[in-house]
Amino acid sequence: MITLRLDSELEKNINNIAQQMGVTKSELIRKSITAFIEKIEQPSPWELGSNFFGKYASGKDNLSSDRKAIAKEKIRAKR
Repeated sequence: MITLRLDSELEKNINNIAQQMGVTKSELIRKSITAFIEKIEQPSPWELGSNFFGKYASGKDNLSSDRKAIAKEKIRAKR
């Protein structure tokens, strides 16, 4: 069992939302805590892709801005 103190504005918001959803305040708070815990347990997008970021780095910092010129240069070099 947990007891906590809420400021009056937060308590008012909880009462209103629980009433709109047709659940008790306790159920709303349980669902909110569960959703929060599930959210923080999921890896972030950075953590999911960290093995791929920079894996094929070219060392060039102008690839997006000069992409057309770089592509033309590579095509000419193959001819």
